[in-house]
Order: sequence, then structure tokens, then C-alpha cells
Amino acid sequence: MLNVDLAFQKLVHLVRPVKETERVSIDAAIGRIAAESVKAPIDLPPFDASAMDGYAVDATGLAHAAEKRFDVIDESLAGRPAASTVSAPGDAVRVFTGASMPAGSNAVVLQEDAVRQGNTMLTSAPIRCDQHVRHRGHDVRRGSEICCRGTRLSHFHLSWFAACGIEDVTVSRRVRVGVFSTGDELVERGNPLEAGQIYDSNRFAINSLLREKAVEACDLGCIPDDPVTIASSLEEASKNTDLLVTSGGVSVGDADFVKEVVDRIGRIEFWKIALKPGKPLAIGTIGDALFFGLPGNPVSAIVTYLLFVAPTIDRLGGCEPAPPLTLTASVNGRVKHSAGRREYLRGTLQSIDGQLVVTPTGDQGSNRLATFADANCLVVVNEDRHDVEDGESVEVILLPDEAAHPMRS
Repeated sequence: MLNVDLAFQKLVHLVRPVKETERVSIDAAIGRIAAESVKAPIDLPPFDASAMDGYAVDATGLAHAAEKRFDVIDESLAGRPAASTVSAPGDAVRVFTGASMPAGSNAVVLQEDAVRQGNTMLTSAPIRCDQHVRHRGHDVRRGSEICCRGTRLSHFHLSWFAACGIEDVTVSRRVRVGVFSTGDELVERGNPLEAGQIYDSNRFAINSLLREKAVEACDLGCIPDDPVTIASSLEEASKNTDLLVTSGGVSVGDADFVKEVVDRIGRIEFWKIALKPGKPLAIGTIGDALFFGLPGNPVSAIVTYLLFVAPTIDRLGGCEPAPPLTLTASVNGRVKHSAGRREYLRGTLQSIDGQLVVTPTGDQGSNRLATFADANCLVVVNEDRHDVEDGESVEVILLPDEAAHPMRS
């Protein structure tokens, strides 16, 4: 069996990023991969601005003065700059947060440090140049790179683009992904179950997870356990996809035809990973399309998608995914584990009295989707470990929904 890390390395060499690009509005760019660097078209902020409500003054020579008296000559509001200039040491302009600093001013006296008497403002607070001033270009200078090629665009990137007045961005085209399930026992939801049948959940799970990616997903339905049908279906689908994902039919049973068929119409690059769950994972190519044969057990299909398929989609789109962020936590309860395969258990991570504690979600059978129902992480037990005792440290990887926001207790 292939070590998990070696499998990752071999997989990287198989990926050929898509070359086509398109220009899209930033409203439609969430999750897309930038195909070229983005530079700021303006300074941000585009003018010296007040960081607080108060009074804009010339602070030159006032750092050590006692009580200071100013004549309030104008006001500057957000979007309505003052017309007057602070031209004398005793001039002040009433200014509000985000408003333009009037010409001649270089500091803001906080509203709470000032006493207003008609058109006179008094303060005994120290005043230093640049206090409470956001200088032009403080966030970014015009022409500076604000996003490099290959970046997966987040809400925060796009908010920055909007602040710079950017309307659209060049991105890689969506990766075309075809999803099959295989098995005579599978039935579509809404139909009655006959003896020995189960509802098809793997295809639903993979298609649901794909919604988080910059893909054009095609649900290609369920293929029966028939080598001829499997071959014709996969060959036809490979002509219009960058990536084909199947579930089931890659183990060693008499009715497991998928791996055998792919090795005949394409090429299996590697099969069987020292991984639990997910050992029968098969990876290869059919024509120009990458192929992932995920195991048929529901948990195995989801785990192998998260570990192998998801980062491959990012790479196909031109993004080099960073290694997953791992946290260290104490395990709640004893975990049985036989050395030899790296195991990914489903768990619930909590902060208890300032310490991270993870609790596996019950029986970890690869058929039990229930183990994902309350899980927010994967618990990693490396291949060189034996049983993990209560209180020992383990690494955890947050699941996608949980990784998107600060961790909650």
C-alpha cells in the first residue's frame, strides 16, 4: 500500500492546471482562482482621513503646551470636506471619522478631550503630529499588488477589491467535474426500496461538497455493475471533463469492475492507500481527464474527497493549496488504533477551560454517516501510532464549514 504522503506527491505530478480564463464581476468571483495578479488602481484611503471624531488642527509645536485654545472655523464630514484651510496655529476644523483632513492640519484632538464653547474649542490633552490620522495610501498604495495569481478569492479579497473600485477580475475557468456512482444496489431518492437496495448518498454528498469549489459540476447518475456500461459511460464523460469522480467498484469484490475498466480504457496510476477509511482509493487518467475512484462506503468517499479530490480541484484551477491547518488537542476517551495505516476519525472539537479537547463521534465504521452528523473535525492518528490513551495529544483538521469561521466553544 502507498503511504498517504507519497500518494499526495504522486498526485501533484498528475495535475495539469486549466489554461482558459474569463473575466467576471467581483459579485460572481467568490471562490474563483485569480488567473493574474491584481493591482490597486487607487490609493486607499484616497486622501488623508480622520480616524476619530474630533477636531483637526496643526499640532506643530503643541506637544508640551498646557491648555490650548482653538477657533473652530469649519467642519469636515464624510463625503463633504471642509472648504477652509487650517492656516493659523489656533485654527481647528470639526472633523468626523472617515472625513477628509483639511489642508494645513496634521492631527486630530479627540472629541472627548475637547471642551466646546460656541466657536471656541479648549483642550489640555497632549497633541502630537499624525495622531488619529489615516494617511493617504495607509491601506494600499496605487499600483501595489493586492492579490497574486493563483489566489482563491475570498470574501475578504473581494471586499478589498470593492474598496479599490475594482469591478471585475480575470479568473481561471471553472474546472469541469463529472460525478458518477456505481452499484446495482443503489436507488434514487423518492423511489421505494426493494430487498437488498439502499439509497444513493455518495453522489449527493460529493455534489454537495463541490458547491464550495470553482467547478462546473455534472451529475452523471448511477452506473450499474456492468463493465461494458461502465467503460462506455466513463469514456464518453472523459471527453468533456477535467476530472471524473466515481464511488464504488474499486475494491476487490467480484462485482467491483471500475478499477479494472479504467486500467483498460485509461491508466490507473496508483491504487490502495495506507489510509483508514479509504484504502481502496484509485487514481488515474482517462484520456485528458483525471480519474478518482472513491470507495463505496459513504464515510470513505467523503474522507477521500476531502483529502485528495478537493485539493486537486484547486490545483486544476491554478491554485496551490496550502497544507491543512492542524491543531493539537487532547483526546477525550481511548481510541483503538492498529499501526500501519493513517486513520482519520470524525470528532467534535471543543475549548474546555482554555484547552482544546476532541471527542470521537462514536463507532467509526466507514458505513456510518452518523459519524459526520455532529463532527466538526477529523482526528488524525498517524500510521506509526498504536492505541491513543485518554488525554493524549492528537492532531485535528477542521472540516470545511468549521474552518471558515473562528472556532466556537
